[in-house]
Amino acid sequence: MRVYVPLTLAALAEAHRTGELGAAGPLTAYAVTPALREWYLSDDIEELEYAALNRAALASLRLLAADAGTARRRVVVAADVSDGAASADPDRGLDPAGLGEVWVAGPLTLAEAAAVHVDAADAEADVTAAADALAAADGGDDDAQFVVDGAEDHELLWYATQEIPNLVGTGH
Repeated sequence: MRVYVPLTLAALAEAHRTGELGAAGPLTAYAVTPALREWYLSDDIEELEYAALNRAALASLRLLAADAGTARRRVVVAADVSDGAASADPDRGLDPAGLGEVWVAGPLTLAEAAAVHVDAADAEADVTAAADALAAADGGDDDAQFVVDGAEDHELLWYATQEIPNLVGTGH
């Protein structure tokens, strides 16, 4: 099963240093769950995985909103885990905020990562504005939701795991 783990660049740097995504489980991630399939109304696995990736990108934005000191770029690590390693709360699956959410019995090693998805530098202004507007958007403010949606207009770039040192500034 492919899971998408929301992070920040600081958390990715820590994972690069330790070799683990979250030292203690369970780790929150996103995947193609029955609730996500029902919500997205598609049988195309690539479309469903893209929807799960976008759910993880929103969760990464929430991490950024909670940590004003980190670089304003969304980060999602894609990893393959056994089907039994990830579980979804069926009650949480009914909550629109929890669509696609799964818990991975941790720790998940960085060696299990298939790829990393990160915002380009030119997305930082929109991501910063979206992180700042997130609380108001959650409260029903349509203008703030428009700002949050502006970050979603930026596609996350795909990176091979070998590129992580360059992404976190430890590459040579």
